[in-house]
Amino acid sequence: MALYSEKVMDHFRNPRNVGVIENPDGVGEVGNAKCGDIMKIYLKIDDEIITDVKFETFGCGSAIASSSMATELIKGKPVSQALELTNKAVAEALDGLPAHKLHCSVLAEEAIKSAIEDYYRKKGVPVEKKTADCANCQHNCGK
Repeated sequence: MALYSEKVMDHFRNPRNVGVIENPDGVGEVGNAKCGDIMKIYLKIDDEIITDVKFETFGCGSAIASSSMATELIKGKPVSQALELTNKAVAEALDGLPAHKLHCSVLAEEAIKSAIEDYYRKKGVPVEKKTADCANCQHNCGK
């Protein structure tokens, strides 16, 4: 059995939404010091709909694939729906990740939520910080 699914390999080899948005409405950057992965998500939001999303990721293939898939899952969606995205949903959309790579999907979730929090902060709207489901994660961040 292959370590990575075809979807993981496809999003690693052909990542979607790579790049930077000039004058973004929200930016989120997260990293994992243990493995060195860094993700940055840029959002363009019009009438509470994510009209564009881009990412820059420095990391392994699973980190790139998770970033790519996460952006695909929120593009064109309302901000409220994007806030509900979980690391589990990202991993499932990729047809799974090896247990030791699940932290990559956690980072993708956290980067998106960080970008949305930045968007609301810029608008002067308080937002409750939502964190990943730590019970099933390998992130080891101490949350």
